[in-house]
Amino acid sequence: MLTQILWWSGNLLEVLLLLRGIQTKWARRFPIFYSYHVFILVESLLIFGLYSWAQRLYPPVYWTCEFVGVLLGALILLEIYRVALRQYPGTARMARNLLGFVFAMALAKGLVGHSYGSLWWPARTYEEVERNLRVVQAFAILALVIVIIAYRIPRGRHLKGILTGYGLYVALSVMELTLAKYFGHTFPWLFTNTPQIAYNLALCIWTVALWVPEREEAIAAGSVVVRDHPTLVSRTREELEHVRLGLRGATGR
Repeated sequence: MLTQILWWSGNLLEVLLLLRGIQTKWARRFPIFYSYHVFILVESLLIFGLYSWAQRLYPPVYWTCEFVGVLLGALILLEIYRVALRQYPGTARMARNLLGFVFAMALAKGLVGHSYGSLWWPARTYEEVERNLRVVQAFAILALVIVIIAYRIPRGRHLKGILTGYGLYVALSVMELTLAKYFGHTFPWLFTNTPQIAYNLALCIWTVALWVPEREEAIAAGSVVVRDHPTLVSRTREELEHVRLGLRGATGR
């Protein structure tokens, strides 16, 4: 019963978020973010239909969608960096390139780690890939917050809402994936609904933050392009280097 409530409430929040984004045309400012939610909504309905009426197709479609979903989720962070550092195009470009490289490295670690042997287990591989990417995202979000605070980079209500919701979701996901790795087989019931609860909490934050129009001066401030400060570039590169080292330490490789 709880699973059904969480599933339907999550779909309802997705629909509200998407309708508001289309109505206000804010989807043009965050195309990857809204595209991700379109994919999640379609995936949810597709998986439900296959599970109910075509169970033979359910496993391959389910795992394919899960892999695509986690990769699209990683792209959201690249978009957050693009919008947050819009005033500093050189810094934003450097950050996106470094994050793209680290994301690719995290994906490779998960895939290569389970490619040996005669059998390939989608569940174990997906968990490894998601855990690696979530760890990278957690460090990257922390790095961005440090840069924003240190250099007082302006950010509007929408960006703060997306960053807060996504940061909460990533933090809870890392915690859940880490605990499930060690206690999942002992307490499977404890981790059944945890991912959906974490995602619904993020959806609530996103819906509230993106429902109210953003002040015009905040949008205008984000559209002004200034020359990249050398110290800002250096600090951003330093923080993202910590992301790379954090991934290596967290994966133990």
